[in-house]
Amino acid sequence: MTSTHRFRGLTWDHPRGYDALAAAAAMARRDGLQIQWDKQPLEGFESAAIDRLAQEYDLLVIDHPHLGDALAQGCLQDVGKLFGPSRLAAWRTQSVGQSFSSYRYGEGQWALPLDAATQVAAWRPDLSTDPAPSTWADLPTYAQRHPICLSLAGPHAFLTLCSMAHAFGARMGDFQEPLFSGGDMTAAWNLLSSLHAHSPAAWRDKNPIALLHGMSTTDQIAYCPLVYGYVNYAGPHSPGKQISFIDAPGGPDGAIGSVLGGTGIAITQSCPVTPALLRHLEHLMAPDTQASFIPAHNGQPSARAAWEDETLDAEYNGFYANTQRTLENAFVRPRFPGYTRFQLEASESVRALLAARANASAALSRLENLHRIATSKGI
Repeated sequence: MTSTHRFRGLTWDHPRGYDALAAAAAMARRDGLQIQWDKQPLEGFESAAIDRLAQEYDLLVIDHPHLGDALAQGCLQDVGKLFGPSRLAAWRTQSVGQSFSSYRYGEGQWALPLDAATQVAAWRPDLSTDPAPSTWADLPTYAQRHPICLSLAGPHAFLTLCSMAHAFGARMGDFQEPLFSGGDMTAAWNLLSSLHAHSPAAWRDKNPIALLHGMSTTDQIAYCPLVYGYVNYAGPHSPGKQISFIDAPGGPDGAIGSVLGGTGIAITQSCPVTPALLRHLEHLMAPDTQASFIPAHNGQPSARAAWEDETLDAEYNGFYANTQRTLENAFVRPRFPGYTRFQLEASESVRALLAARANASAALSRLENLHRIATSKGI
């Protein structure tokens, strides 16, 4: 049956975020399903107001921290009510790490994980005379001998600190909890501040896409300890040199800290769901699509079968095998309403505090206060 509705979707402006969706939509047109995918910059994906976007689009590619705002505004449909429990259980089982469960909030499942990603280390072994650091304790010596950078643009300064906090034994709190509890946050902050001095400002200001593009096309940076992994820069179609993506550094007790990213496809309340649209989403989540079609169209799948495919892994310079442990251990950020705004404000503060060489006590106190304000609004 031919669809009478032309669906509009919004994704993010990178081959990893767009190409597979556009290719699948082109195939679906042969069966009468019309889906137009628009693109927004990475910064919009990370922080745009989801309620406004939901008024304009039927499908949204989102990150899990947006769920609190989305549910507060009532702008997404519960996909758990659109697919049967057996289908959801199968997708949960097939997904790597917490990429499926990160989109479950409250009593609903609010998106389907198309893509799995987390912060990992990016390394150019051809620019290094030493092995890549395996622990945070190795970083200061490595940074004295090789050019390094930090990913600090947009929300990433705060996310870098959060990942280091987990590696140093701290726990990141959720709604109306302390921002950080336990662990050695003083050591984490002091190390971040020390590494900041070795990270050129021109690189710190780049978003992950621009940073990785620069690492691939210039010989200026040998290592970044935490940046969201992009399989595109590891494979044969990298714009320059292939980057080796490896597990993030371990903390004093060997723990790996990393903030889960990736993307999910959400259905807005304004979307007139049809059987053809549901079949299309099922196709995107199918194991064969995840393991072959999505990688063939510059995507980064969420299915464990793809991450453990040795042929696919070899094609992409060990990207999957060398970072899967970090992905499996990555933690899910809070998803309370107002979190994404807090994340940006906290990141701006981290950059300012690092630039001012603030001590750990002052820096952590300021961040805790920002978190207390954000969570005390009852949002």
